[in-house]
Amino acid sequence: MSNPRNGDTKPPCLPRNGLVKIPTQPNGLGSASITKGTPAVKNRLCQPSSVPAILSPALAPRSDLPVPSLASPLSLAALAGVSSPPGTSLVALNSSEATPGSEHPSPERLPGSPSERQLVVDEKILNRLFWYFSACEKCVLAQVCKAWRRVLYQPKFWVGLTPVLHTKELYNILPGGEKEFVSLQGFAVRGFDGFCLVGVSDLDICEFIDNYPLSKKGVKSMSLKRSTITDAGLEGVVRLELSGCNDFTEAGLWSSLNARITALSVSDCINVADDAIAAISQLLPNLAELNLQAYHVTDTALAYFTAKQGYTTHTLRLNSCWEITNHGVVNMVHSLPNLSVLSLSGCSKVTDDGVELVAENLRKLRSLDLSWCPRITDMALEYIACDLHKLEELVLDRCVRITDTGLSYLSTMSSLRSLYLRWCCQVQDFGLKHLLGMGSLRLLSLAGCPLLTTTGLSGLVQLQDLEELELTNCPGATPELFKYFSQHLPCCMVIE
Repeated sequence: MSNPRNGDTKPPCLPRNGLVKIPTQPNGLGSASITKGTPAVKNRLCQPSSVPAILSPALAPRSDLPVPSLASPLSLAALAGVSSPPGTSLVALNSSEATPGSEHPSPERLPGSPSERQLVVDEKILNRLFWYFSACEKCVLAQVCKAWRRVLYQPKFWVGLTPVLHTKELYNILPGGEKEFVSLQGFAVRGFDGFCLVGVSDLDICEFIDNYPLSKKGVKSMSLKRSTITDAGLEGVVRLELSGCNDFTEAGLWSSLNARITALSVSDCINVADDAIAAISQLLPNLAELNLQAYHVTDTALAYFTAKQGYTTHTLRLNSCWEITNHGVVNMVHSLPNLSVLSLSGCSKVTDDGVELVAENLRKLRSLDLSWCPRITDMALEYIACDLHKLEELVLDRCVRITDTGLSYLSTMSSLRSLYLRWCCQVQDFGLKHLLGMGSLRLLSLAGCPLLTTTGLSGLVQLQDLEELELTNCPGATPELFKYFSQHLPCCMVIE
């Protein structure tokens, strides 16, 4: 979600914890929260922008085209390239006009001449205008009038967003005290094929699938968070995420998983252990992506994957799987030789020998996350640099044993585009000099590196193709340095 601009008044749907609450609508379309459908890439910060990220490249802001907001009026005639008639007022998209319960103005009652009133509901203009607004603002604008809602409810304006529904939002309380499931037609019109349900039960999920108009075509993604779901409520789900579902067990996976599932995420489910991996390996032959955070999974589980999954599975993220050791890495590289994305973040028992096994056997890797692996040293980086020639992203956050010597090994990697070195407390200015010849680098994170000085950081201006540089909590990052970067790295977003 874009941050409020300077001087903007906050719209009535204020973001909270990254979610945006849609005000209750009088037409029975229900209410929900909306958050980004695809979580931000690990270790990557979301940055404010004057134009929402969903803005089409073809509609990028021009110097002659002002960027509208809910607090600054914009002439639709100017947007269309037509001069406003003398004496006519601008059409203001104020938050007060979109407050739930207020009377929505009709086109005939809007200020201005008939020609401008016609422009207000011109679908060609509106289709262009609405690209400039965030999802939060679109929820408000959709309540202005039926013409605006008709345009805004096109699926193209909601791509990449996932509705978040809490249990209490799924039902209306009738006068007799009975509960009635809400209408989900508004979500179907916008083409949502993925949902996040919070605090739901087995019955709630069944009711949801029965009532959602697009469920027959297949809800591609279902995320369940802090739910009391048991082993009976997941039949028919295609893309599944389970988070904090502590009543769910391995038996539930055996009874609920279906062969259509291609992506599965399981985190903070305390009953999930090795048997869960056995169920996944047997029941999901087409699995392409597995994200697992399970404290009780051991090395044995990584030997359960079938030969077919060795060809289909390209993404494996084992986050905070504390019991995984180098023996588990041996099982993994032989079971899943075609991985292109691998995360061992928080697998604190993995050492340099485990990284050597990864580098020698997983030559197709394009992304490798070794953050929070305290036993990784410079030797592991030598293995990576020698064997992983296709690697584009490397995450080494909190690898406290990495030194300048390790960075000298990485400097030979011509394909590396993103390098994260957050809180690598032994990296010094001399190590940065090794990175200055890496012309392929587009993103570099040095947040929290305490030994880097202003002088050492200033040399990064030699990376003229750098697009993002993160220096959060970096003592050597001074206001003068940021000004220097703004002059010599004009195309780079520097995160203070």
